[in-house]
Amino acid sequence: MYPVARHRHRLALRELRLDDVDNVHAIYGSSEATEHLSFEPRTRDQVAGIVARSMASATATPRQEYALAVTEGEGGPLVGFARLAMDPHQQQAATIGFALRPDAWGVGYGTESVHLLLDLAFDDLDLHRVWAARAPKNSASAKTLLAAGMTEEGRIRGHVLVRGSWRDSIVYGVLKEERDPDRT
Repeated sequence: MYPVARHRHRLALRELRLDDVDNVHAIYGSSEATEHLSFEPRTRDQVAGIVARSMASATATPRQEYALAVTEGEGGPLVGFARLAMDPHQQQAATIGFALRPDAWGVGYGTESVHLLLDLAFDDLDLHRVWAARAPKNSASAKTLLAAGMTEEGRIRGHVLVRGSWRDSIVYGVLKEERDPDRT
């Protein structure tokens, strides 16, 4: 599916553009925004590469990854980066993730971003299952995923190597038939 253009109450998802590099770098280059992510802050050049690869993968057939801008309203400023990747180990399944600018935290944008990803997964792509993982210390993400209707499913021990140490991940999932699309 290309291009993606989805919106909800306050936010929208759209395809990334070259002029998004600085705004994505404000997230991926921030030590605060990446504290609980699976990587260290990225340089602007690294982010430019991520955006370029994301744009190239957007037109692949079949499309395996949806790396998207989260914007305030349709056409508004970029406040986040959202990703849905098809899971090669499960039929009709994908993993999701998101990151927001720190100045956009605490107002429900995370939950709305997850809802937008679930809308894409279940309504547009007709997937059966979506899952997400978070760092054990990221309590805000736990609240966000639960508020979006996902269920905590367990812990993957030693899941990701971050900053020289192996870190566990707490996993959440939701099935298409469990989802309440009207939940806010």
